[in-house]
This record gives sequence, C-alpha cells and structure tokens, in this order.
Amino acid sequence: MKGVIRQILALAALLLVVCVAYRWITGNRYTSYMSLPAASTDARPVNAVSDDPRRLQAESLEVRDRYARIRLRPWQMGESSVRVVNGAGTEVAEQSFRVGPFMTVYDPSTGGFTGDSVVMLAFTVFCFASAFLMIRWFFSVGWREFYSYGTIYAAGFSIFALLTGLLMAYVSARHILHPSEYRMLNAYREISRASWHFMVVTAPLMLVFALAMIVSNIELLRHEKPRFRNALGIMAGTLIIVGEGLAWMMYGQSARPVSRLLEIFRGTYATVFVYFECMLIGAIICGVKAAKHRPSCDRDYIIILGCRFRKDGTLTPLLRGRVDAAIAFWREQLATTGKSALLIPSGGQGDDEAMPEAEAMRRYILSQGVPEEAVRVEARSRNTFQNMAYSRDMIDNADARIAYATTNYHVFRSGVWASLAGLSAEGIGSRTKWWFWPNAFMRECLGLLKNRWKQETAALAALVGFFALLSSALA
Repeated sequence: MKGVIRQILALAALLLVVCVAYRWITGNRYTSYMSLPAASTDARPVNAVSDDPRRLQAESLEVRDRYARIRLRPWQMGESSVRVVNGAGTEVAEQSFRVGPFMTVYDPSTGGFTGDSVVMLAFTVFCFASAFLMIRWFFSVGWREFYSYGTIYAAGFSIFALLTGLLMAYVSARHILHPSEYRMLNAYREISRASWHFMVVTAPLMLVFALAMIVSNIELLRHEKPRFRNALGIMAGTLIIVGEGLAWMMYGQSARPVSRLLEIFRGTYATVFVYFECMLIGAIICGVKAAKHRPSCDRDYIIILGCRFRKDGTLTPLLRGRVDAAIAFWREQLATTGKSALLIPSGGQGDDEAMPEAEAMRRYILSQGVPEEAVRVEARSRNTFQNMAYSRDMIDNADARIAYATTNYHVFRSGVWASLAGLSAEGIGSRTKWWFWPNAFMRECLGLLKNRWKQETAALAALVGFFALLSSALA
C-alpha cells in the first residue's frame, strides 16, 4: 500500500505542476462573468474599466446575453473594482475583486479564482486516478500483503474516490460549459456535500445490509444465549438505519438557508458516517475474499486457531469446523503432492477449561487418523495474536510456507494479526451457520478498528476538519 500512497502523492504533485504551469502560461489572467441588466445589451459599445489599472487591468470585454465576459490581469496585491460602462460613459455594472498572493484573482461574488476550472479538472483526474490505483493494487496484491489495513482502505475508499470523481466531473462540466450560471460557489457547495452524495448512492445497499444483519442476529439469538456480543448485529443494523434517516432529515432542509452551525454539523456528521461506512465496506470485501481463498497445496505448516470447547473435552461445532478444515486441506495436499504438512493446534487453557484448547484439538485430530508425528501442540496462547506469535516461534524454517485454519468470518482479521506477529500465512476458512456469520463478522470489524483506534481517529479528524471548514465557509 505504501507504493500506492507514493503514486497518489506523485500524481498530486504532477497535477499541481500542471495547474501552476497553466497559470504561468496565461499570465495569471482571470475571466469574470459579470451579470448585466437588460438595458446594457443593446448595440451601443461597452467597456470594462478598472479603478486601479496598476493593480488589476481589464484587458478585454465581450457582451453575451445578460452578462459580460471580462478578461482580467493582476499586477499587484490588493483590492480593486471593475466597472462596465456603455458608450455614453454610464455605469451599468460593477464588481469588486481581490488580488492575493501569487497574483491570484479572487471574485467574492462567485467564489471564482484564477485557474479555477483547471483546478477542478485536476481534482477530478486525481479522484479517478486514485480510485484506479487503489483498485488495481487491491486486485494485484499478493496474499503475503493482502492481510493488512491497506487492503481495507483500498477496497472501501476507492469506491468513495470513484463516486467523488463522478461528482467532480459533473460539477466541472457544468461550471466550464455554463460559467455565468453555475458559479464556483455552487461547485464548492456540492464538493462540501461529497459525503452526503456518497450516502445517497450507497443508501440502498447499506439499508439492505442492515436489515439482513438484524434478521440474522434475531435468528442467532434463537440459538445462542442473549449476551451483549450476540446482539451487535441488531445494534449495528439499527445504527445504520437511524444514521441514514438522520442524514436525510438534516439534508432535507437544503431547499432553504440554514445556519452556519447546522451546516458544520451536517458536514461533520456525513463525513464521520461515510468514513465508517467505507471501513465497513472495505472490511466486508476483504473478509469475503479472504474467506473464499484457498491456499496452494505446498504448505509446510498448518496452524489451527483454537476457541472454547465443551466441558467433557469434545469440540464444539465451531471449533470442530476449524479442525476439520485443516485436516481436509492436510489430506488434500498429501494426496495431490505427497507432501505432509505439520499441524499446529494453537490455544491455551482458560480458567474454566479442563485442558488447553490445543490439547483438545490434538485428541480430535488423532481420532481422525492423522499420525501423531504430524501434530505439534502450541498450548500457551490466549488470543489470536499469541496464536500466531507463539506458533511462529515453533517454526524452524524462516522460508516455510504456512497456512492457518479458522472460521470463515475470522480469516481476514487473523491474517492481519499474523502479519503483525511477523508471520506470513494464508487462511483456510471453515463454514458456519448463515445466522452466525453477520454478527460475528461485525465483531471482527470492530476488533480491527479497536486495534488501530489512534490512527483511525487521527485520519477521521483530518477529514472532518476539512469538510467542516468547507461547510462553515459556505454557510
């Protein structure tokens, strides 16, 4: 992912150079579209006159329908105004401008500035190119790098970049084709609402996902104990539905002016919602891809991630599914390549467990006809990270090809933990009941966010600050 970030930064630098070059070639000239009263569009000649030609010079004027197209060239920083007069010297329109640093002409009445159309086109290209680079990387990255937060960002935020690019293309086209009608202030307003537009486009998908998660969670509660962790799907689905509804209520007031505070709150709210939406979308895409992946049959080691077992020492369906998946892969590899992998059941002993989880798995593995020499127990670990770290310590060959077996919803997160533990491994997912998967996967998403809450908070704060400032400026 670092390579993609470097490419995106290089692209941003290149587009910045293009914008600067355009301004240099055009001498920082700015084209103003000043509205005119109907009486000024008669056949009599009109002129554009600057009150201080040494600061801002009106080079040309062209009257079109109900507006004057004036070409301005800056010379010095400061305020200046331009008047449109008819042949009799009567003023028919006046507009103030500001010449800022780097000889940038700014038009307060329209929000336009020197090179605004080129900047918008450059930003459009940036959005589309960023989406392309992230999508290309996502589909080309090897499995050694796939289990990372970078793939979540690439999968989720590439969709946001793509839809924002489409929005920018629409806004840019309207401004370039009809500059006198669709002003930069209109463009700013649409850009500041990029998160809201994303919510509108993805709302049907999110609502269907939320309802499906609630239904599956209700079914889960019919089979499992009513605990907090078993109700996460209902809570998350409800939050999504309520969150979408609140956004529609707030932005439904867009037909009339709103206060600066409300505009800031709307922008902040939509940004926060979309940030977590993109993370959720990215996690779902990565989770499904990881769960469907099947490693090649050339593994040296197969780690089996443990979980709770029954008091009599037998495996629960969830744990048995993991072990069965590992044994099935072990047998398939042995039959197709003749290579016997070493199975490593991994899991320590809980306070209320009669033996380590790894020992319970070992007994089951041996009962399935696997020779004892093909099994090595790791019985110290208490969580997934330790599963990977302690199993890594038992592997002698640094170049060993490793797989791990766990439940399908847990494959991607386990791969992330393996990476963090310095272990390069590919996952084998065992199936689980349909009503168990969504709720468990939601726990996985929350776990991924919890592991990097500082970084996620910093990134979210930066996005919120940008869109809040933009919303505040336009209120």
